[in-house]
Amino acid sequence: MPGGDPVIVLVIGLATVAMALIAVVQKNLIRAVIAFAGSSICLAILFFLLASPYAAVLELVVGGGLVAVLFLVALILSGGEEEKVRA
Repeated sequence: MPGGDPVIVLVIGLATVAMALIAVVQKNLIRAVIAFAGSSICLAILFFLLASPYAAVLELVVGGGLVAVLFLVALILSGGEEEKVRA
């Protein structure tokens, strides 16, 4: 395995899968976005360990940064709560 101890790669890989599962299962959208960003960061670390720095930087920029911030801004602008409609 180029550039990384197999045990470290396995631990980071399991952390990536765990964060992704938390992002899918979580009912609170803010926590789901944070878990998604953590999953993207773990995936970028895996790319660095496997000697692919361009893919790692791309994953950090697109996955961890842009998408997570876009989700958070959309949640904030939408209000995050349902309003009760009075008839």
